[in-house]
Amino acid sequence: MHIPKDKNSTPLFSFAEGEILLVDKPLSWTSFDVIGKLRNTIKPLKVKVGHAGTLDPLATGLLIICTGKLTKKIDLYQAEDKEYTGIITLGATTPSYDLETDIDQTFDIGAITEEQIYETTKSFLGEIEQFPPAHSAIQINGERAYEIARRGEEVTLKSRKVFIHAFEIEKIELPLVYFRIRCSKGTYIRSIAHDFGKRLQNGAHLSSLRRTMSGGFHVDNAWNLEELIETIRAQKTNWVI
Repeated sequence: MHIPKDKNSTPLFSFAEGEILLVDKPLSWTSFDVIGKLRNTIKPLKVKVGHAGTLDPLATGLLIICTGKLTKKIDLYQAEDKEYTGIITLGATTPSYDLETDIDQTFDIGAITEEQIYETTKSFLGEIEQFPPAHSAIQINGERAYEIARRGEEVTLKSRKVFIHAFEIEKIELPLVYFRIRCSKGTYIRSIAHDFGKRLQNGAHLSSLRRTMSGGFHVDNAWNLEELIETIRAQKTNWVI
């Protein structure tokens, strides 16, 4: 079971018995794109492949992938707390709460102070209730919410309770606010960005997001996807079936 990549040794994969592969998901790839790439690479083995926590296409960072018998532990890994870094852009909103859709409204940020920004983070700490973005993968009557939203139809989603352990501002270069958040599973950082603007009596959207940790796993130990694929292919003759 190879949890981190190891630059000092050649891994011997045992996909059927189970591998935990940490991948640094590339920008614009969906989590399912990554799974599909890996599944096709080891297709001859006919083993299960799944991930422990979706990342949006516009997000990068840690994706935990399990194979074989370890796919039974996906729910366990998915339930762990997560850590993210990213950028909130003040003064503009988008329907998707991120850069997937175009700006639909702009605001004057001239009156916003750094003190207000730091104070606003405090209101998110602890258990909060948030509404997921309409452009999310939540299913409504068997259809993804984002598919309905992209048709221009109204999407109504129920609020959910999540827990924010830490919300730190790392740098402010208005309109950009650089942050780090540690939170429970199921937290939509896009919704936090949108609500952050509201609480400043302004507007905001998420313009960058990177998952750095999930439970005890860190992105520093993750594979570049192409490097992982090349390593797997190079070790094909040594696969343990």
